[in-house]
Amino acid sequence: MEPTSVTSTQSTTPAPQPNSTSDTINSDFDTFLRMLTAQIENQDPLNPIESSDFAVQLATFSGVEQQVQTNELLESLVGSMALGGVAEIAGWVGLDGRAEVPARFDGAPIELFPKIPLEADQATLIVRDPSGGEVQRRAIDPASASLTWAGDDNAGATVPEGFYSFEIEAFQAGEPIGVSVPETWGRIAEVRDEATGPVAVFADGTQTAASDVTGLRAEASPV
Repeated sequence: MEPTSVTSTQSTTPAPQPNSTSDTINSDFDTFLRMLTAQIENQDPLNPIESSDFAVQLATFSGVEQQVQTNELLESLVGSMALGGVAEIAGWVGLDGRAEVPARFDGAPIELFPKIPLEADQATLIVRDPSGGEVQRRAIDPASASLTWAGDDNAGATVPEGFYSFEIEAFQAGEPIGVSVPETWGRIAEVRDEATGPVAVFADGTQTAASDVTGLRAEASPV
């Protein structure tokens, strides 16, 4: 009679994975202790391992454990600091922020705050519509600390409501010396935590670093 061959199928359950770095450390430390115990049990009685060697191994593993835990703590602190930065500016949502952003024209004049080089003897304001098309170009006083755009084009007609952006070209002796964006007031719709730090998101979608918002006011313009 030929022998009967029996094949059995055994299901295996995957070993649970550590849930955190701390769990991994604990698991590794247990493994290290078992290996150390086996090393002691199987050492050569005629040439035993020096106790100082065991102490060095324990100290080395302990140092690695402490370093990993320190890194986890630092990551936690960095995360808390980032959330704290957003929490500090959370109250900006719904306010007007003053920054280099487009402004919404709703029929009322828009106040602009230019930054023109002191050496400039001429300056030109350029207004662009949401598509980037030029709406108006006019000369302004280069010494102006603030100016107003009434919402008109080069022909003097009132432009449609919407978001408009602004540029200022500066000149000295007829030669261009730079282009800048004047600050305006815009509605802050959202605040976020980005890799570079907290940012304010304006109603038109423009994002700017919170540190670049130079003013806040409660009289929010209509959106």
